[in-house]
Amino acid sequence: MPHTTSHSATRLLIVGGGGHARVVLEGARLAGFSPAGVLDDCETPAACAREGAPPRVGPLSELNDRAARGEAFIIAVGAIWLRRQLIDGLDPDASGAGASVVHPSASVSREASIGAGAFVGPGAIVNPGAVIGEHAIINSGAIVEHDAQIGANAHIAPGCVLGGGVRIGQDALIGIGARVLPGLRVGAGSVVGGGGVVVKEVPVGRRVMGVPAAACDHV
Repeated sequence: MPHTTSHSATRLLIVGGGGHARVVLEGARLAGFSPAGVLDDCETPAACAREGAPPRVGPLSELNDRAARGEAFIIAVGAIWLRRQLIDGLDPDASGAGASVVHPSASVSREASIGAGAFVGPGAIVNPGAVIGEHAIINSGAIVEHDAQIGANAHIAPGCVLGGGVRIGQDALIGIGARVLPGLRVGAGSVVGGGGVVVKEVPVGRRVMGVPAAACDHV
């Protein structure tokens, strides 16, 4: 759907209680959401540990039931595997309750598309024609250039730069400060290590790192 910024008074369930949840929580408040509470398996999650924070209202396992009741939510968990587990656990009728959150300091073109449940962090730039998939993360200060496509649940880490026309597959992770040159594709489930520079296509499920980025066993 086209990018919009009108979320005033919408109550939003924050799913996750770690450091990333704190970032999402702050962005949601600044964007006009009213946090309804936090779902997390820890009884004292970091997102609830400060004065004025929303209460913990239950464990992660409650997400599907709450979404089925129409409660708006955003998955604020950093780990891609756990995010995917939560997404796959949603009934089709419940998945539509995912709400996108765009931090007010982000620059998002009116010609960009932001999928349900996606998060665009502080200082991020999303340029015309870019498509951000459902539940994807465009983290702090990342740049997504024109006509790039980011797959569902992909994580573009802080400070990344994706050139025009780049394609990032679902569940992929582009590490902190990495670069992907224009027009290239990074396959689903792949990992680009922090600071890496991608100069050729990365196949599905491959781990790469370095300058230029090359296949490796560990990232």
